[in-house]
Amino acid sequence: MKSSGRRASVDMRAVEVVAPNFKRRLSGVTSTIIQLVPLQARMIGIATLGPGLPDDLPKIRWWQAPALLRRPSDRPFRIWHARRNTEMLGGLVLRHILRAPLRLVFTSASQREHTGWTRFLIRRMDAVIATSRKTAAYLEVPNTVVMHGIDTGRFSPPEDLPEAVRAVGLDPARRYVGCFGRLRRQKGTDLFVDAMIGLLPRHPTWSAIIAGRATGPHIAFEEDLKRRVADAGLADRIHFVGEQGDIPRWYRALSLFVAPQRWEGFGLTPLEAMATGIPVVATDVGAFSELVVDGKTGRIVARDDLAAMTDAIETYLVDEPARLSAVRAALIHVRENFPLEREAADLIAVYEHLWRAPLPSP
Repeated sequence: MKSSGRRASVDMRAVEVVAPNFKRRLSGVTSTIIQLVPLQARMIGIATLGPGLPDDLPKIRWWQAPALLRRPSDRPFRIWHARRNTEMLGGLVLRHILRAPLRLVFTSASQREHTGWTRFLIRRMDAVIATSRKTAAYLEVPNTVVMHGIDTGRFSPPEDLPEAVRAVGLDPARRYVGCFGRLRRQKGTDLFVDAMIGLLPRHPTWSAIIAGRATGPHIAFEEDLKRRVADAGLADRIHFVGEQGDIPRWYRALSLFVAPQRWEGFGLTPLEAMATGIPVVATDVGAFSELVVDGKTGRIVARDDLAAMTDAIETYLVDEPARLSAVRAALIHVRENFPLEREAADLIAVYEHLWRAPLPSP
């Protein structure tokens, strides 16, 4: 694989696995590819295909795509690892219409009944991966659970908390509760704002950070939240900081994290927070209850239960020994159970199983 040069092409003979990304806008799937591929590239020949990805990733240029119709040098076929319907369909077209030597893998993060079209596509995959046990329950085909991991080098505790707070332009004499992600009702940002409006007046040393952006129809939602904060007289203590490119440094400014979602596919923010040494209060959606150890690394509360969320948050605002205990437990828990290296290795084990399986008779 060629790795030097910002726009260097890959050696297609060495590409054993293709990670397609058929969505230009940044999403959770795109973020997963960006984190995993560089690590997997140390272990196997892997390259991405599609828009919306950094140029420093190993990347198949579109002019190289016809080489997918030939076998790689050292494998009987390539693995096409899809994470969206469009990518499953692309793999099927390559294999069944263009006769590319491929085996198809799909990762599902959804926790709801699949449409008939999605079920049709999934049944034609050679291997299916679920990102959590809850996700696996919605699949009608055999699958392997491979939970997401986190880069514990990128997400790590600050050496000096006040300095980390100062680095993002906030008051180092204060403590901060954070809620990060897209601003929309599905993400429960309004629940977090309501909890902060209720809590901050009686906890004067604490403030809140909301990082993320609203798009399209959700802009009015964000504007309403800001009005509610202003009406409560808390505009100087509940900070809307927008979308941030260097999100790890914002985690390092926090002392508590809240994941208030009403719905989530998997949800990486609790892992990102715990890897940074931050206790997490999260709703019981997505994989959160499989990530956060309730009562040890944080708290799990019912979805859409503002009172329960507020009580759980307040526990950590008033009980510093409990918060520090959760800090230590969160770090140990993530480092032992959710390193990104474990996810990369588990995915490669799925690929290797396909490569070892007997080829179908002609």
